[in-house]
Amino acid sequence: MSSSFKTVRKLKVVSPVPADIDVANSVEPLHIAEIAKDLNLSPDHYDLYGKHKAKVLLSVLDDLQTLQDGYYVVVGGITPTPLGEGKSTTTVGLCQALGAFLDKKVVTCLRQPSQGPTFGIKGGAAGGGYSQVIPMDEFNLHLTGDIHAITAANNLLAAAIDTRIFHEATQSDKALFNRLCPPNKEGKKKFSDIMFRRLKKLCISKTQPEDLTPEEVTKFARLDIDPNSITWRRVVDVNDRFLRKITVGQGPDEKGMVRETGFDISVASEIMAVLALTTSLADMRERLGKMVIGNSKNGDPITADDLGIGGALTVLMKDAINPTLMQTLEGTPVLVHAGPFANIAHGNSSIVADKIALKLVGPGGFVVTEAGFGSDIGTEKFMNIKCRYSGLTPQCAIIVATIRALKMHGGGPEVVAGKPLDHAYLAENIALLEAGCVNLARHISNTKAYGVNVVVAINKFSTDTEAELNTVKNAALAAGAYDAVICTHHAHGGKGAVDLGIAVQRACENAANSFQFLYSLDISIKEKIEAIAKSYGASGVEYSEQAEKQIQMYTNQGFSNLPICMAKTQYSFSHKAGEKGAPSGFILPIRDVRASIGAGFIYPLVGTMSTMPGLPTRPCFYDIDLDTSTGKVIGLS
Repeated sequence: MSSSFKTVRKLKVVSPVPADIDVANSVEPLHIAEIAKDLNLSPDHYDLYGKHKAKVLLSVLDDLQTLQDGYYVVVGGITPTPLGEGKSTTTVGLCQALGAFLDKKVVTCLRQPSQGPTFGIKGGAAGGGYSQVIPMDEFNLHLTGDIHAITAANNLLAAAIDTRIFHEATQSDKALFNRLCPPNKEGKKKFSDIMFRRLKKLCISKTQPEDLTPEEVTKFARLDIDPNSITWRRVVDVNDRFLRKITVGQGPDEKGMVRETGFDISVASEIMAVLALTTSLADMRERLGKMVIGNSKNGDPITADDLGIGGALTVLMKDAINPTLMQTLEGTPVLVHAGPFANIAHGNSSIVADKIALKLVGPGGFVVTEAGFGSDIGTEKFMNIKCRYSGLTPQCAIIVATIRALKMHGGGPEVVAGKPLDHAYLAENIALLEAGCVNLARHISNTKAYGVNVVVAINKFSTDTEAELNTVKNAALAAGAYDAVICTHHAHGGKGAVDLGIAVQRACENAANSFQFLYSLDISIKEKIEAIAKSYGASGVEYSEQAEKQIQMYTNQGFSNLPICMAKTQYSFSHKAGEKGAPSGFILPIRDVRASIGAGFIYPLVGTMSTMPGLPTRPCFYDIDLDTSTGKVIGLS
């Protein structure tokens, strides 16, 4: 085994594959400084967080700006079962193959997982089997505190909103203004720096508080937030269904300021989406300040900067903007950064991590990043949202497919997490499989429309037969895939994805460089929604009265030029999770339309989207414990 990386290690693979945490614990991670050195990062380029993690500083981009980028690869998937089809595992396995077996510079770019699923029903997101990020427990738990920073920033803004409503309700305009601009020791009033942002928004050019007219004092000091318009909710990074709807302001000191609100899970916060889409510290500051929390009673958008808090939010997020460097089981480098929801947000890791990685691997190297859910959601948002803001374009898109999921799309029995698979999924059934390949074919054609080469990775399970695997391979090639490759990286690590690595290399080297977006930003909100709906197979779109009202409001407020982030079930191309295969001719219903202005997208709601998961009867936490004699985590999945 030869490699561009001195840190690669040979795995001792056993069969059957042990539990993920046991595999992870069987490999002693290298000191992260060794991984950094292999990437030509100097100690000035990163801050250590213990022995196995480091924050890579954004200054790396300035130092490497003259270098050429490597190849850019995105990993999506077919429409999944509730069990998942192994996108993260495939992403890691491919990178282990490229770095440890094919002698290529490679960096894996992954989202940071929420602790909600880790302790809930899904488990962790570090990959699986012999294709994992390690230390697996650190990856899945606190990591370097980014999600905690997001939680703190989000909840500080939530507190500021309710507090501002409270103080405006109990004070006159003059008293409010005097408290916002108190005199200094010399008795002179002054505006704080952030206040000039609101003054500019109000077209007030005066620089001294005493120069404002009474009308200008009122405009400046009174935000007059409409409580019914507030979209900003508090967050916590655990699955807690009882926080979905709550009331605040019931204390005796709040003078009856009761308001119904709720909690989301932390990764659903717009601040997480801002982190993922920002391109620099200055850009993050602007995006945080532009976040809209609701409207005034006159219908004007109220931003974080109107509340005077954009700068404070940036201070809380200043370390979170730096990606975290980790490693795979085979010693190849990983950048973990951001973890936005894949439905109400865009479900991709950060732009800054990808940009840093592309410079570090250089020409001929590879950056492989994963997009959440199926390609209809994750890859579509990667292309139309992430690539717009980053200015980057991929040479290759991978679609991960499994025999299991394709049989489901062919009409197989329902797949339920936590329940044994039906016999139909364990025995050869070519007819069922062939019927389900329509789902794969649509994902291929949709992804090819962006002008990139598509490689299908067939994630092999022990029950898959050779005839079944060949059926999928032939169907993929017939649908226009550049290549289709059978992979065994879960059981064999990078060695099981070598053929995939070779196919991806060929796809990148032969890319036509004809990238195109699905829609233009200068068309209307409805036209963008309808372009995406058409890619799902819909024949039309139906808007509720609420959706029509919101579209008109965002258009009037000047936000119609933003990209669209569809919030839709991941279990079907349509709005109905039970409709498998490749449904067509349906009318896509838009229930509501909301916006993440700071992050930079409009998100239509297709049906009901839960932003706070609940715990099942038997959560994963039943199996998680600490071996107190070794200090190692056990039972993490």
